[in-house]
Amino acid sequence: MATPLKQDMGNSLDLVDIKEIKQSTVIVKDGSFRQVIMVGGVNFSLKSDMEQNIITQAYQTFLNGIDFPLQILIHSRKVNIEKYIATLMARKEIEQSPILQNQIEEYSKFIEGFVQKNAIMEKVFLVVVSFYAVSPLPSAKKVSSMIPSFFGKKKEDPAAVAQRAGEETKIFDESLAQLNQRTTQITSGLLNIGLEATLLDDEQLVELFYNFYNPQTIERQTAPAPRE
Repeated sequence: MATPLKQDMGNSLDLVDIKEIKQSTVIVKDGSFRQVIMVGGVNFSLKSDMEQNIITQAYQTFLNGIDFPLQILIHSRKVNIEKYIATLMARKEIEQSPILQNQIEEYSKFIEGFVQKNAIMEKVFLVVVSFYAVSPLPSAKKVSSMIPSFFGKKKEDPAAVAQRAGEETKIFDESLAQLNQRTTQITSGLLNIGLEATLLDDEQLVELFYNFYNPQTIERQTAPAPRE
């Protein structure tokens, strides 16, 4: 006899710890804030001994100047070559030389076959800067749940609602200012090491977390590339 599915199963969104993304900032459900910096890699082994020492010393100075939590992530993902193959096919269509057309066709087949047999991975380097508000306000839902109701649901005073919204906005703005200062410090430190560092905007953050939570679908398009 088949066991009936439970009707009280939790929503999958409850497993996602993100409350909102705005102003290049991830707002976590616990009230804390995150900003994500994408960092360009450097082939350290190809550097000379002097260059390696300079990078190492700069990195040491960078770490010693940090007095707040910092998270460094290396995210590996499968490379999506569909757009690249489409570009090659478009180039083939406008190519006048039959020889070059054949070469493009053979090259495209080689790339497709190689990727099918060998998983081509791309690494993305991320630095996550955090900030925890000193006195986060409880949400309206939590406030109402702490007040017992003996005569049914009572409508909140519009003035109280507006006041609470103003206080929450003030806390958000102050916290965001503190977080921006930290992010600017980290970005400057990474640039001093000789690394490219770019703060991800809202669209890039959505793309990034989509790939985190949907690893089997690979990318919708490509990895979120830093923007100037």
